[in-house]
Amino acid sequence: MKEQCIFAGFGGQGMLLIGKFLAEAGMESGLNVSWLPSYGPEMRGGTANCSVVVSDRPVASPLIAQADTILAMNKPSLLKFEGNVKPGGLLLVNSSIIDVKTSRTDVDAVYVPCNEIAESVGNPKGANVVFLGAYVAKKPDVISEDAIIEAMRVELGEKKARFLEGNIKALKAGIAYVKENY
Repeated sequence: MKEQCIFAGFGGQGMLLIGKFLAEAGMESGLNVSWLPSYGPEMRGGTANCSVVVSDRPVASPLIAQADTILAMNKPSLLKFEGNVKPGGLLLVNSSIIDVKTSRTDVDAVYVPCNEIAESVGNPKGANVVFLGAYVAKKPDVISEDAIIEAMRVELGEKKARFLEGNIKALKAGIAYVKENY
């Protein structure tokens, strides 16, 4: 098994963080991982993405030419990365702020209203974790919900432990949305 993902959005949307959650969950599950961030010089509002590879074999390179999965949190990210999904791959789109559909007919496109779902569970800043939940629902053979929850616990640590419960709710809501609609 080898899963190559690109998490993309604006700085401040938490895409690097959920990429870290996936990488940590992979490590906690005994898999080999890489996490490679890429961002512009801006702190918030600039582009931010990361490449995550999760594999049962050693990861030769963190660079991804053709991804198994792309998570596009905003329109510029969708336009930039939709061509990088392998045919038959998964394209997750935050339909809360992306008002277009992909032109790709050879991928599994899943549209998730991340911001609305996050609001509905009382965690308006948790849209990124809703998105991660959507990923977990579509890729249960890659990583489990329990592994992601443990990874969130580890990555948030004691300093940010107060955010764990809201993030668990957001994760579960993303999973539920995809299971009900896709």
